[in-house]
This record gives sequence, C-alpha cells and structure tokens, in this order.
Amino acid sequence: MSAAPIKVLVIDDEPPIRKLLRMGLTTQGYEILEASNGKIALEKLTEEPALIILDLGLPDIQGHELLRTIRARNEAVPIVVLSSRGDEAGKVQALDLGADDYLTKPFGMDELLARLRAALRHQLQVQGERPVFRTGDLSVDLVRRIVKVGEREVKLSPKEYDLLRVLVQHAGKVLTHRFLLKELWDELTDAQYLRVYVRQLRQKIEADPERPQYVLTETGIGYRLKAGD
Repeated sequence: MSAAPIKVLVIDDEPPIRKLLRMGLTTQGYEILEASNGKIALEKLTEEPALIILDLGLPDIQGHELLRTIRARNEAVPIVVLSSRGDEAGKVQALDLGADDYLTKPFGMDELLARLRAALRHQLQVQGERPVFRTGDLSVDLVRRIVKVGEREVKLSPKEYDLLRVLVQHAGKVLTHRFLLKELWDELTDAQYLRVYVRQLRQKIEADPERPQYVLTETGIGYRLKAGD
C-alpha cells in the first residue's frame, strides 16, 4: 500500500503560476490545493496541507498579514514564500514572521522542489529533535556537544557552538540577521558581531571558508545551514 501523497497548498493569484506549480508538483507525486486569494487560502487550511507555497502579492489580503494569520493557526506547517526579485525587505519580514524559505520569481522547478524537500526535512527534524545532526561530512552531537568534520573533532568557543546549534535546530531554513542576533545576544543589534562569529565558525568547519558548503549566506537577509542528510 503506497503512502498518501503530500498535500501542498499553492496560494497565488496568477493562473499561469498556479498551472506551472500544479503541473510540476503533480508529476513529483504531490497533491495540490489551490487558492487564488487569501480568503480561499484560509478556507483551504481546514484540509490540513503539509506544506504551503505563498505568493506575497495577493489581491485581497496583504501577504505578510496572511502569513501571520496562518502561523497563528498552525505553528508547524512549512511555508515557502514567493516574492519579486527586488523585494529584499519583504523577504526579511516574511522570514521573521515564520516563513521557512523564500524563492524569487522567476524560479526554476528543480530549485523549488529542492527548497520544498528541505522545508519538509526541517519540519521532521524539529518534530524528532534528532540528537545527532549530519550534513555531508559535518556532524553535530547536540547531547554531547561534539562537533566533527569527518573524523576530526572541531573545538568551538561557547558562542560559536551556540551559533551552530541554532543553525542546526533550523537546518535548511533561512534565518535572518535579526533572528540570530536575538537568539544569541538578546539586546545586540549590530550584525557585524554576527558576521565575525560566522566567519570564525566557517574557518573551523568549512574546507574552503571563502566558498562555504555548510553555512550559506543569503545576501542582505541572513544565513542558512545546509539541510541534514
């Protein structure tokens, strides 16, 4: 008996985009729910989608307001936001409101599918709280606080470890500068402190810190740890 298909709610007012997503995702085995505006989207939440793709430019409800409403009703469902290329502030706001990831229009279907898989993996990791996180050669034992690259144990300062722990807990998800500063320093608001610790962390866990494979920069927005294996 095959598993039930994963249900994806697509919220977008552009019929060509909905058609593209419906065709692309259906061929990958996803079940698609569609909403052309915020009102329909809120009604569709009763069908309990496992993942949501949300376009911020809707005709009836402001996209960020809809995102806030969805998050109030469901804290766990992964949300991938679609946004215009120049809307950096909008992306940051969406991520701060609880979106898991964003994709800039126009986008490739392969990239979208990869982002959806990462968002679903992140949700499973949060639910399972796996004690040992692995991605590539990097492993982080959250119980014993041991970090390894391959067989080599990496010694981190307390703040470097705290940074890595937060990234691991949200692996695959974009974390804004503001979120990370709040998690690590409470009152601190200068992103330069964060950049210093990211640079130090990369020096210790990346084969080439200038071309990182694990701690990835989302320019002007924040950082993302590569999703777990």
